[in-house]
Amino acid sequence: MTHDILHVMEWHNGEKISQPFSDQEMGRRQDDVRRWMETHDVDAALFTSSQGIAYYSGWFYSGFGRKCGMVVSPTATTTISSAVDGGQPWRQGFHSNISYTDWRRDNFFYALRQLTPRVARLAIELDHVTLKFLRQLEAALPGVEFVDIGQASMWMRAIKSTEELDVLRASARFAAHAAAAVMGLIAPGVAEFEVGIAAAAAMHRAIVETFPGAGITGCDARFQSGIHTDGAHNQVTDKRIEAGEVLSLTCASMLFGYSSTLQRTLFCEHAHKASLCIWQKNLTVHRRALELIRPGALCREIARELRDLDRQCDLLKYRSGSYGQTIGLQSNSLGGDPEVAIREDCFAELRPGMVISVDPMLMVPEGEPGAAGYRDTDVMIVTEAGAERITDFPLGPDHNIILAHEDRDAGRLHMRMGR
Repeated sequence: MTHDILHVMEWHNGEKISQPFSDQEMGRRQDDVRRWMETHDVDAALFTSSQGIAYYSGWFYSGFGRKCGMVVSPTATTTISSAVDGGQPWRQGFHSNISYTDWRRDNFFYALRQLTPRVARLAIELDHVTLKFLRQLEAALPGVEFVDIGQASMWMRAIKSTEELDVLRASARFAAHAAAAVMGLIAPGVAEFEVGIAAAAAMHRAIVETFPGAGITGCDARFQSGIHTDGAHNQVTDKRIEAGEVLSLTCASMLFGYSSTLQRTLFCEHAHKASLCIWQKNLTVHRRALELIRPGALCREIARELRDLDRQCDLLKYRSGSYGQTIGLQSNSLGGDPEVAIREDCFAELRPGMVISVDPMLMVPEGEPGAAGYRDTDVMIVTEAGAERITDFPLGPDHNIILAHEDRDAGRLHMRMGR
């Protein structure tokens, strides 16, 4: 290596950009980490997950195979970014920042050593650190003891602040706006990807109109039809909509790393009797789940009651996942809070400030009456008195059997309802 090659430097290019969270809010989050560090006799904490770095710094990173991190010490907070990201980590974050270049493969660890002198105990996110990464940390920081902060950080994120709840409400509005915007596009012969593109564009426009200058990343709009509805994350294709088949629309609006997901089961033109029966049964479970979200409720007890209702409705054999999960700094690219989910093996108690989805999903296999995937997702904020449903979009056959034309005479409506 020649002497004029840079390895680690400060690239504070430009000015800090406006963020939705106040200095007081971001300071509170970092102070929570420092209190935990003091209690557990830890000298510094290294966050390496997207959700951890975003929560404590405001910088929402995409690593593209490169390591990123954030070091919290008793007196300072600094993110470590790849120089290929330029000055954005500095502009976007509530923190100091240093960048490392690709000239040597260990430059990330070189930067880390600069930020952790005399550290004897370092907290890391063990739910994010691979065995290979741990070995690299041990080699880069010989003699340092590593302890886990992943679980503690998850519980810090689980209770949302007032500012976080405002962002999630906005995200939910954008998702509902996108869903409403594409209803008029749904018709026989229209390709799945055309609806998905339109929904994503509607979310993007709504975000920039409300938050000028906000980074648009992570918004997920998916529209599936027929057999493609059997999986929640199936890719959008050029398959064309057919009259009478099940449709599934997902609008997940990502706002500063926070995502509120809206999903709706739809039909084009009409619903067959078997499909309508299954859909209505699943909505019975869904609506009961909405009623059960309240402070003090245990996730496992909610799941048990819904399981019993599934059994009464003969749906249990089609149930493909949990009845809901935590919402917040979560998306297809981020981790969630696995200890807060509506499952029988989850022992968490719902507390005010938690945000959880209600999304019981069914998958009826091909060849059976009503074969398809059925899922409707609503987002709920647990309050002191109960719960607030922030998803503002209608459910069920009265609203979501989409007619391609304005022909709403009594005979067509009769057909629409599966009769």
